[in-house]
Amino acid sequence: MQTEKTQKSSVGTKPNLSFWQIWNMSFGFFGIQYGFGLQQANMSPIFRYLNADEANIPILWLAGPVTGLIVQPIIGSISDRTWSPRWGRRKPFFLIGAIVTSLALFLMPNSSALWMAASLMWILDTGLNITQEPFRAFIGDKLNDKQRGLGFAMQSFFVGFGQTLANLMPTIFRLLGITSAAAVATGVIPNSIKYPFYIGGAAVILAVIWTIYTTDEYPPDDMAEFERMKHEGSGISGAFNEIFAALKEMPVTMRQLWWVKFFTWFALPLMWQFLTLAVARHAFNAPTAQSPGFQEGTEWGNLCFAMFNVGCFSISFFLPAIANVVGRRATHALFLTIGGFGFLSMLLSNDKYVFLIGMTLVGFAWGSILSMPYVLLSSSVPAERMGVYMGIFNGFIVVPQIINNLTIQFIYPYLNNDPRNALALAGVCLLLAAGSCFLVKETRRSEEAAFPVNPGGN
Repeated sequence: MQTEKTQKSSVGTKPNLSFWQIWNMSFGFFGIQYGFGLQQANMSPIFRYLNADEANIPILWLAGPVTGLIVQPIIGSISDRTWSPRWGRRKPFFLIGAIVTSLALFLMPNSSALWMAASLMWILDTGLNITQEPFRAFIGDKLNDKQRGLGFAMQSFFVGFGQTLANLMPTIFRLLGITSAAAVATGVIPNSIKYPFYIGGAAVILAVIWTIYTTDEYPPDDMAEFERMKHEGSGISGAFNEIFAALKEMPVTMRQLWWVKFFTWFALPLMWQFLTLAVARHAFNAPTAQSPGFQEGTEWGNLCFAMFNVGCFSISFFLPAIANVVGRRATHALFLTIGGFGFLSMLLSNDKYVFLIGMTLVGFAWGSILSMPYVLLSSSVPAERMGVYMGIFNGFIVVPQIINNLTIQFIYPYLNNDPRNALALAGVCLLLAAGSCFLVKETRRSEEAAFPVNPGGN
């Protein structure tokens, strides 16, 4: 039974929804982002607790981009062709992905060997991607053009809130006295990491159920046309055919954005892979998981990620005004530059607060990165193909990550096997991404397509 009904959409129109209706339809995104926050800040320490070699950690992160590249376009296409009067279009995928994600979060901190944690990483990322892509398409399904900016902004708020809460949980548990003196032992994951994962497993499923319970979906406007497309594009083969067809129609602006995206998303995995390890090694003199300060360094790394997210949603309020003054393309280049210098600043000192300040600057860049063209994309593609286009656009994010995961193990020795030098490489890449912004044609239409100021998700 659903508690918050909305009037049926008429052909070509969608009614305005209240603030709380938009809140409810986005609330499940909070649980998904809590799960992402746990993964981003804690998986490298978990791998180290289970005796992973530091240079090989990037290959263990391959699960995220590979599952994103494969799962999101397929789920997007299939969900475009799904309709049930009882379950709707996107909500079945919310629920399936949430169940898979929750199980992986419950099991992950109980991994007894590296292979188990690595396998669960693939399951976790599959679940997150099954759920996340339909949530993005959900905005296009439910909201009219006027309210889509608010819808994506609401999702962006839950990105920051969910991930910040996840980042703070290990410190909160330590302050509550919930820790593990045996954490320095080989193969032992501390309780300050275990318990946030258990909470995350519950948060994901409960948040998604809240959205499912409180939100209706609109049926297709033209049911006969929907049934025809459903029949023609049914199954996995139909999904792949549609993906390839859509790729041929890729807008010019998207092609021009490739190098901006490439350098940005080659850089960001280095942060998730090495930030916490760099903090532990340089600020807490804990180069290995068995070092006495490693757990404290992991907790400070989580605080750095929390400040990263605070910086993100703080600067988001000012991006529209800045863009009105200097232009959207220049605004994005500016904040990528700030993020690049944020990474490079971590070379200046071993003081733990240098990492905190540096990650706040990177958070400013993240706020701009979250302004990628989801709003324009959702307004410019046919509603019946919303899911597949959202999934294809994700390829611009995941392909650079795959290249990162496959190559960093060979680059790492040239970085003196130092995680902080990997962060410096991330800084250089963000500076290259800033320069690449000016490869995009300077037309009003392409600028709006490239850098809308409305946040668009993670």
